[in-house]
Amino acid sequence: MAEQHGAPEQAAAGKSHGGLGGSYKVIVYELENFQGKHCELSAECPSLTDSLLEKVGSIQVESGPWLGFESRAFRGEQFVLEKGDYPRWDAWSNSRNSDSLLSLRPLNIVGWL
Repeated sequence: MAEQHGAPEQAAAGKSHGGLGGSYKVIVYELENFQGKHCELSAECPSLTDSLLEKVGSIQVESGPWLGFESRAFRGEQFVLEKGDYPRWDAWSNSRNSDSLLSLRPLNIVGWL
């Protein structure tokens, strides 16, 4: 599910659950330090900037983990985002080549118990 805040319309997406039965939730903000328009996601989003946001400035992972990609459609450099706050692009990336994050998907971890 994607829920957009700061604008009257909402974006639709399906509900996703983790490989071990957990749920996923991330809040993506347009500006740094968790400011501006934001949307909540609980399923993959192949393009955050098509209708949800103009850009990604900060991220709060409430449950996860998530896999972020520098390009749309889950392409380009990948970033693993664990539970926590990412107030600026350099909090999720060490790359000097990429300061963008344009798609996200839950990272399903399947393991032995």
